[in-house]
Amino acid sequence: MRIRIDLAYDGTDFSGWARQPGLRTVEEELARALATVLRTGVPTLTVGGRTDAGVHARGSVCHLDLDPQVWGAVTASSGRSPGDALVRRLRGVLPADVVVRSALVVPDVFDARFSALRRRYSYRLLDRPWLLDPLRRKDTVLARRPVDAEMMARAGASLLGLRDFAAFCRPREGATTVRTLLEHRWERLPDGVVLGTVVADAFCHSMVRALVGGVVAVGEGRRPVEWLLEVAGAGRRDPAVQVMPAHGLCLEEVVYPAGEEALARRDRESRAVRTLDHP
Repeated sequence: MRIRIDLAYDGTDFSGWARQPGLRTVEEELARALATVLRTGVPTLTVGGRTDAGVHARGSVCHLDLDPQVWGAVTASSGRSPGDALVRRLRGVLPADVVVRSALVVPDVFDARFSALRRRYSYRLLDRPWLLDPLRRKDTVLARRPVDAEMMARAGASLLGLRDFAAFCRPREGATTVRTLLEHRWERLPDGVVLGTVVADAFCHSMVRALVGGVVAVGEGRRPVEWLLEVAGAGRRDPAVQVMPAHGLCLEEVVYPAGEEALARRDRESRAVRTLDHP
């Protein structure tokens, strides 16, 4: 049986999602907790968005496969559904910086990574340090200079659509850097925070934080709005594009299609290596 798990976590004290020897990671904590509760070996987890060290998540999704007897045994004598019982039991063994929201059976064609239609991230930036809420210091980045949120929004919007984002990604051998950027907007909130929203069908390594660094350079007045398109067109990392600190970034949502046919179709699309000629 395939089980979907929705979770949230404070990434401050984690070395990212992915399991790494000798390091504390979200995947390791969740997998060990599941092994304890389910009384099985440590399961293999597939996640919809792999976050880097220090990045937070409110809307992360992963899946695992279980024997139906193991799933059925979760309820014991509680009278709850297996999903509700699993969430309750995980709450008793997980650390306080990881919360499982829900667990439910999904079709076998569901894949937390490849079935996703889009991912949505937020980024919190504050250029007025005297307004910093001390309770938000671990998810808000202090800007070095005042920024113009409207100029940042214009620069971000200039990159929308299907393109090669190699200039904003850390290259990985054999991996494509072609993505579809669906939304990139910025607004100043009443509390002074400049909030960014970045949505794409998928992201490559460090892409969001590099995109933020690019629009910050525009917002600070150091670069014109057109500069980001020039950087993207060059197809290589520009040292002027700063990769912003991790703690301002949060995975807010992973969206999936409804229905088995749509899930399977999206899985096939995601696994295909994309180019600009063949999206």
